[in-house]
Amino acid sequence: MRSLNPLSKKHANSDPAPSRWSYRMERLWLTPSFRKIVRVGMPSFLVVASLGLYFSDAKRQQAITDKYTEIRRSVEERPEFMVKLMAIDGASAGLNSAIREVMPVDLPLSSFDLDLEAMRKQVESLDAVKRVDVRVRAGGLLQINVEERVPAVVWRGLDGLELLDIGGHRVSALQNRAARPDLPLIAGEGANTAVAEALALLETAAPIRDRVIGVVRISERRWDLVLDRAQRIMLPPKQPELALDRVLALNEAQDLLKRDVTHIDIRNPDRPTLRMTSDALASMREMQGIKVNNNQ
Repeated sequence: MRSLNPLSKKHANSDPAPSRWSYRMERLWLTPSFRKIVRVGMPSFLVVASLGLYFSDAKRQQAITDKYTEIRRSVEERPEFMVKLMAIDGASAGLNSAIREVMPVDLPLSSFDLDLEAMRKQVESLDAVKRVDVRVRAGGLLQINVEERVPAVVWRGLDGLELLDIGGHRVSALQNRAARPDLPLIAGEGANTAVAEALALLETAAPIRDRVIGVVRISERRWDLVLDRAQRIMLPPKQPELALDRVLALNEAQDLLKRDVTHIDIRNPDRPTLRMTSDALASMREMQGIKVNNNQ
């Protein structure tokens, strides 16, 4: 029998299964990475693309840069960030003046504009500065703490007189010897590299210190101790202090340095040699001649 319901034919021809496209979309939507791209990636891309398009305009870029600079300067130049004074501790008057001359700052200045590391290196480049610490303290104070090199000797080198510390580092130039009579004098090429050794010799020579003029480096390998009355003690390259002790012992026993001797050569400790003055040699020869005549 033919059905009397007009909808029965329509329902008989319809397929309840989804189409292939809708099926694939449903499966794709069930993928977590796809949902993340749609929900997060696409909006982010649109925002970035919009901002890139907006900031691609040169006028907008300049306007933003100017505004940023203005805001930054307004913060950096606030009174609490301004450095107004500079204090230097640990430096002598002369070094204090030298530091102020080389400091590349013109106060008042914002602390954000100070390159403390560059300032430290600039101050440390001065010969008389051994170590330096630079920092900004509360109250707008630029604090510079200096450890100054202490002169230990006067060195007479090729370039004139110079003050050296115990490590042989240059402290400053010296106009004349009379300006630092309290410091011992060393001379000769290479003497600046053996300051500690020279000071040890001078300490050994303490019993005759009032007669010592200085020590001279010879051929960058040994020392001569120079005394007044044009006397010189020629020391060996090895164990010079021990050799000097032997000379001092002879002097104490026989008043060797009070005689007419110009050079005491102890470069070979086993065979010390004396060089006498011309007057002493003439007198000795005269005495030898008299003795020969008497023998005749």
